[in-house]
Amino acid sequence: MRWLLTGGAGFIGSHLAEFLIEQGDEVYVLDDLSTGSARNVAAIRNHPRFHFTVDTIANTAVVAELVDLADQVVHLAAAVGVRLIVESPVRTIELNVHGTEVVLQAAAKKGKRVLLASTSEVYGKSQQVPFREGQDLVLGPSTKGRWSYAASKLIDEFLALAYWREKKLPTTVVRLFNTVGPRQTGRYGMVVPTFVRQALAGQPLSVFGTGDQSRCFCHVDDVIRALHGLCISDKAVGEVFNVGGEHEVSIRGLAERVCGLVGSPSTIRSISYDEAYEHGFEDMLRRVPDVSKVRALIGWQATHSLDDILRDVIAFERNS
Repeated sequence: MRWLLTGGAGFIGSHLAEFLIEQGDEVYVLDDLSTGSARNVAAIRNHPRFHFTVDTIANTAVVAELVDLADQVVHLAAAVGVRLIVESPVRTIELNVHGTEVVLQAAAKKGKRVLLASTSEVYGKSQQVPFREGQDLVLGPSTKGRWSYAASKLIDEFLALAYWREKKLPTTVVRLFNTVGPRQTGRYGMVVPTFVRQALAGQPLSVFGTGDQSRCFCHVDDVIRALHGLCISDKAVGEVFNVGGEHEVSIRGLAERVCGLVGSPSTIRSISYDEAYEHGFEDMLRRVPDVSKVRALIGWQATHSLDDILRDVIAFERNS
C-alpha cells in the first residue's frame, strides 16, 4: 500500500512511518515541522520507499498532490499539548479545523480512505468512566481556552463522519488516550517525558494541581498497531474507536513511579494550575477508555505495562 501521513514527522507519525516501511509499504509524509522534527524520521529518511515533504496541510495543492499518490491517508497533523493549546488558541482552532477540511476535501475528490486521529479530550468533563464512544460529551465553557482543542477536534470528527454519510468517503475516527514512548517531547506539556527528564537531572518533579487526577498511558508501538489494524478493516469505516491503555494511575503516583525506576532522589513539587497554565484552568479528573469496541473488531489490546513504557522512555532519554 501507499500511505500519506500528515504530521508524519511527529511523535506518533514517525513511529507509524517506520512500521509501514518495515511492512514493505510506501510512505509519503507531510509535515511543517512546527512540532514534529526531521530527527524523528532520520532512520528512514533515505529509504527508497519513504518520501518527505516539508509543507503545511493548509497548502491545498500540495495536499491534493500527495493524496493522489496514496491509497490511505492517516491524518495526524494537529496542535499538540496543553501548553501549546493554552498559549496559541487561534492556531489550535485554525490548524485543527481548516487543516482537516483540506485533507477531507482532497480525499473526497479521489475517493481515498482517511483515518482521523482524534483525542480523549473530546470527552471533556464527563464523569461517566470508563469513556465509551457513544456516550454524551461534556465540554467546559467557551470562555475557558483549554476547551478549544477538544471542541476543534470534535468538529473534525463531525466533519469526517459527515463526509462518510453524505459523500461516501470512507473515514474512521480514533480517539487516542495519552500515547507515550521514545521520541515524545515534553516541550508542550506531555507529562511522562517531562517527569523522566526532571528525574534524570535530579530536579523536583512538577505535579500540576493536586496530583490526584488520573490517566491511562499506552505505548506508541501498541497505538500504531491499532491504527494500522483499523485502517485495513472495512468494518471500521464510519465508526469511532477509543485506543489507549486501561491501567489507571494518578499523576502523583506516576511521578513516584518514575523516580523509583530512575533511582532518582528528586522530590515532588506541587504547582497550581493557575501558575502552570492560566487562571481558572480546568482539568479532567479521570481519563479512562473503554477499548472493548476496537478489541472486538480487530482483536487489539495494549501489550506494554506502565513500567515497560516508562523504562523505554527512560532509556531513550538517557541515550539522547
